Amino acid sequence: MFRFFENLVDPYVVYEEKDAPPQRLLPFLMEYSRPFRGVFMVTAALKCVSAALDVALIWYVGRMVDLLSQGAPADVMKTHGTEFAIAALVVLFVRPIVSGIDVALLHNTILVNYGALFRWRAIRHVLRQSVGWFENDFAGRIANRLMQTPPAAGDAVFQVFDAVAFALTTLVGAVILLGNADSRLMVPLLIWAALYLALMRWTVRRAGPASMASSDARSSVTGRVVDSFTNIHSVKMFAHDDREIAYVGESIENLRATFAREMRIITRMDVVLTMLNGALIVSATALATYLWYRGQATVGTVAAASALVLRLNSMTYWIMWAMTNLVQSLGVVAEGMETIAQPIGLVDGPAACPLEFREGRIETEGLSHHYGRGFGGLDRVSLTIRPGEKIGLVGRSGSGKSTLVKLLLRFYDPEAGRILIDGQDITGVTQDSLRRRIGMVQQDSSLLHRSVRDNILYGRPGATEGEMVEAARRAEAHDFILQLTDPAGRKGYDAEVGERGVKLSGGQRQRVALARVILKDAPILVLDEATSALDSEVEAAIQETLYGVMEGKTVIAIAHRLSTIARMDRIVVLDDGKVAEHGSHEELLARGGLYARFWNRQSGGFIGTDEAEAAE
Repeated sequence: MFRFFENLVDPYVVYEEKDAPPQRLLPFLMEYSRPFRGVFMVTAALKCVSAALDVALIWYVGRMVDLLSQGAPADVMKTHGTEFAIAALVVLFVRPIVSGIDVALLHNTILVNYGALFRWRAIRHVLRQSVGWFENDFAGRIANRLMQTPPAAGDAVFQVFDAVAFALTTLVGAVILLGNADSRLMVPLLIWAALYLALMRWTVRRAGPASMASSDARSSVTGRVVDSFTNIHSVKMFAHDDREIAYVGESIENLRATFAREMRIITRMDVVLTMLNGALIVSATALATYLWYRGQATVGTVAAASALVLRLNSMTYWIMWAMTNLVQSLGVVAEGMETIAQPIGLVDGPAACPLEFREGRIETEGLSHHYGRGFGGLDRVSLTIRPGEKIGLVGRSGSGKSTLVKLLLRFYDPEAGRILIDGQDITGVTQDSLRRRIGMVQQDSSLLHRSVRDNILYGRPGATEGEMVEAARRAEAHDFILQLTDPAGRKGYDAEVGERGVKLSGGQRQRVALARVILKDAPILVLDEATSALDSEVEAAIQETLYGVMEGKTVIAIAHRLSTIARMDRIVVLDDGKVAEHGSHEELLARGGLYARFWNRQSGGFIGTDEAEAAE
């Protein structure tokens, strides 16, 4: 039975991905709720029937009181016994069936699948964002919003059906019941309903922004905590535990203050609601008793009216809390939308097609990118890299080397100019097809918190075990991998490497990353200080491996250690975002320019510091 309800909606159903989701709350929720529309309609109908049955039950209690007071017990049972039996069957069977189906739809269909659908689509959308988008926010805050928004959206949907639909039906039923008994009994109920709605409006208007502020404050706490934990080595190395505690403490105090303001609203609401409910109980019961005293109402009417207002009294606290929770949940969703509903800033064009790789010619034409600052990055760089050519890219920090690589991978779109691969503007091809043709090893090679096998196979998931091991051997990684053991007892290629590969040394991480790129075997190879974390002996072995891997590929190698790129076909020197000079190692030394000064000032093969340049 449970499986039937759980499978009514597929949370992973195929849908049209939008680069710009709705920016307003209601359209945003409606977009995500499309697969649930039929279930929502049935659930709402059953919730109304369930509430109507509850009101009818109160009405029937009043009717029974009147019937039981009309004569001798035997006569009453003889006349109305069948009616009582039917009423009992409704209570014993019909009401539980309606309630059971309603609860199963709400809990087993909606709550189980709505959060999964919401989380699935939100994560898919966020993963489509550009690298630059991620660089502008805390990873912890992004993850926190992705985790807290789906259950908040589920809670909001739950409250709409469990509280709002039920409450409205109950209130309408109460008005009808009292109106049928005596229209004057409707007066205190309608006055109370008007005041109750006014109180609810006051609460909702204040609780929504307060809840959103609290949600944002919680995300800030999470972001700061994750930032501290992610950089725990720096925290400990500089002995800044107290500083980090104070940094996190600021956000915790802000969260406490915002939550306190939210709770003040709830307390005021609760006190006023208690006063309103007290007035309803006294006025409705007193009026019904007065009408009975005047002979204008039966004892059953007094009993039904009293039971009904007592029912409303207990229900209104639940409804108000439910409405408050609804508003709070919507506030969390609205705050989460700041991440989940952000338009995709870097997208494939409508006519984008896969990159047709032919020979590997790379051309940049008037390429400029300053990250929106007007300075730094690249400035009108025109460069041609011939098919199969291996170039070294050198320059001081900030000269534009990494910017060129990020633009080549299309992590950003250039502010001016373009990049062509085999004559195709990379903004006109799909991002996935572009990046599949480029293998890259970075200076700081972070690994996935998975097994060594998973990390290497990330380069080519369909590779065989033998191909994976061979890639590890070529990267001088196989021997140390066999010696690995993680805390769970997994060994060798099955051992997990920890977050960002923290359980491995820098050199080990670099060799696993090299193995991953070797396995990928892309025709364009980018090396960003690929051997900087290796000791001299391993580096020498890896260098020979890399030169073998480079065969037949177009290669861009960034290096501060100039000895690692001296054998390249050509060396391009960037300075202040421009190409200062280019040529072979020997040609640049003979020219006596910037590269020659870098080479002469090396200590251990590294480019001299900016301070050394300034002291010239």
